[in-house]
Amino acid sequence: MARRQRLGYTVAKRVLDLVGAAVLLVLLSPLLALVALLVRAGSTGPALFRQTRVGRDGRPFTMVKFRTMKTGCSDVLHREYVKRLLEEDTAVATPATPVFKLDDDPRLTSLGKLLRRTSIDELPQLFNVLRGDMSLVGPRPVLPWERELLRGEYDDRFSVPPGMTGLWQTSGRSTLTMRQALELDLQYVRRCGFLLDLRLLLLTVRTVLRVGDAG
Repeated sequence: MARRQRLGYTVAKRVLDLVGAAVLLVLLSPLLALVALLVRAGSTGPALFRQTRVGRDGRPFTMVKFRTMKTGCSDVLHREYVKRLLEEDTAVATPATPVFKLDDDPRLTSLGKLLRRTSIDELPQLFNVLRGDMSLVGPRPVLPWERELLRGEYDDRFSVPPGMTGLWQTSGRSTLTMRQALELDLQYVRRCGFLLDLRLLLLTVRTVLRVGDAG
């Protein structure tokens, strides 16, 4: 992509992020307030979960989500799961469960399972989009220890802002291996453009609605 085109795309993408995130936060504010109350009422702990993730050019930032797990849980189970998926090329995610996430994770609350299946737990990341930590569309923001596992062949995925949705989330996420998902992240980095971002956002809405109907 030529330098002038890249600059134009960067500006257009940021405008889309700001307008899109602001509009969605206003429209979804009743839902966000209700979910926050339900999370607090359903289990001990805060409504929001804050976690350090790796952003563009390897810069760390604090990502926010609705809390879906019981408080004080270890991440050993998740680390072992991710390492296994990277080592076993044939390992796939289970239906209605995105790759990178454990199915039937014992750490999840009853409400947390629903929030994850419908992706409602991700909605607070709209605040990260407003702050510029994330974009509406981009590679999944990884944990610092995941970044270490992905060094080398997947470095290019950190050349753009991480996103709330992306190419792999709209390309059969329940049947992909982890490496296939990572390859789709790299494809997005090579192909990224304003029209592609709009297309992926529309596909994401359709995917989320389909998952909700299935539930």
